[in-house]
Amino acid sequence: MVEMFQQLEFADKVRRQIAPRIAKGRKSELGQFLTPSNTARFMASLFPPSDLKTCRLLDAGAGVGALSCAFLDRWAGGGFGFKEVHAYAYEIDDRLRGHLAAHLSAYLGVTAHISGDDFISSSNQLLFREATEYTHAILNPPYKKINSQSAHRHELRALGIETVNLYSAFVALAVLQAADGGQIIAIIPRSFCNGPYYRPFREFVLQRAALRHIHLFDSRTTAFQDDDVLQENIIIRLERGGLQGPVTVSTSTDDSQSDFEAHEYPFDRIVFPNDVEGFIHVPTSPEENLDAADPQSALRYSLADIGVSVSTGPVVDFRLRDYLRDMPAPGTVPLLYPGHFSINRAEWPIVGAKKPNAIERNGDTEKWLFPNGHYCVVRRFSSKEEKRRIVAGVVDPSAFGDARALGFENHLNVFHENRRGLPEPLAKGLAVFLNSTAVDKAFRRFNGHTQVNATDLKTMRYPSRAALIELGKWAARSGELTQQMIDERLDALTA
Repeated sequence: MVEMFQQLEFADKVRRQIAPRIAKGRKSELGQFLTPSNTARFMASLFPPSDLKTCRLLDAGAGVGALSCAFLDRWAGGGFGFKEVHAYAYEIDDRLRGHLAAHLSAYLGVTAHISGDDFISSSNQLLFREATEYTHAILNPPYKKINSQSAHRHELRALGIETVNLYSAFVALAVLQAADGGQIIAIIPRSFCNGPYYRPFREFVLQRAALRHIHLFDSRTTAFQDDDVLQENIIIRLERGGLQGPVTVSTSTDDSQSDFEAHEYPFDRIVFPNDVEGFIHVPTSPEENLDAADPQSALRYSLADIGVSVSTGPVVDFRLRDYLRDMPAPGTVPLLYPGHFSINRAEWPIVGAKKPNAIERNGDTEKWLFPNGHYCVVRRFSSKEEKRRIVAGVVDPSAFGDARALGFENHLNVFHENRRGLPEPLAKGLAVFLNSTAVDKAFRRFNGHTQVNATDLKTMRYPSRAALIELGKWAARSGELTQQMIDERLDALTA
């Protein structure tokens, strides 16, 4: 067993030596995060057995070769039936290619094709010549945004790929260049699962490949422990041209896989049939059932159905800095930040707070203000390892005396009716619903960010307006709510 994994361990030793010496600026420029051996080995283990005589392996953004080595170690140990392997590895960093070549050359029966070319540009040329058919691809692609006017964007668009980040571009290109039945395994940020920017990418991939497996780490920092990675990463396995069937979803706390757990789900639990956005949900236990896949579900209503809108708080404080005040004074109105809210109460003003408590009301600020009233607000950002992603609060106009208007800072999402307040029971009912454990878990199934955007909240499904109002009336009668009270009440609503 030690010999089987020897080359991967060599590659990982080199990674540990090199990674700390890569300047942050260089890492950011290339979107470069080298794959640790445990993660590489696990990814290679997810490929199904194969008796193909010849393997054509793609590793784009190969680094020092950890992923290729993990795959080839498995092959060398009898995990595949290939007689020969052609390994195509792309790496534009010339400081890594020498290590990559040395690691791949150690395998008998492997012909290594190592390129320093740009993978996107090279793929564009190869695809127009119909020159590629990879049987396997194993990827840790770079994470970096693609400028809308860049050469990359135009090259991808020529191939029918519309996407905003290098990682999704690499996966789309791997799918496009795979042979029929080709297997693609990639570790990528979870951000592609939802949001409008990645909708074309989701459609592109799912039209051409079947989604076979999703692996989710409980900790955001597990996959790349040596790097300050804010994104939550998942591992996916795709099969080019495959007939879509059930999807295996597995989880583990970390890359040791000591508590590995897997369940199989129908595809319509992963991508809801009537979801025009095509969001990819990641259930982590069979008991999770808070979704709108069932048309008879109590949670089948859109915000438009219940007559509510949600917007990002319009006050961008650094743009209105001249009008901000630490404490309320004549001519000002309350300015509300996430720090003013918790699940059970709002506190304003906060004496000695780092953020201002008020903003002047004048001709320059008027268009950014809302009339005083009842609102439900949700924080847009959470910290990396925070237990809750969604934290909602209620704005009670009585807390602000005779203030005629309110300012909502940009780190809040605001539920309102045509930029005016909500009926009090509706505002409270929305907050109770959003603060439930089930909603938080359901939200995490398709959102891997540390942020909750207005678009995400618009996409969710809610109880009816009448049910939310009743929920708000119950909250008003119940005093200070515990998490258990909230969860039990929602269970009763959805039973």
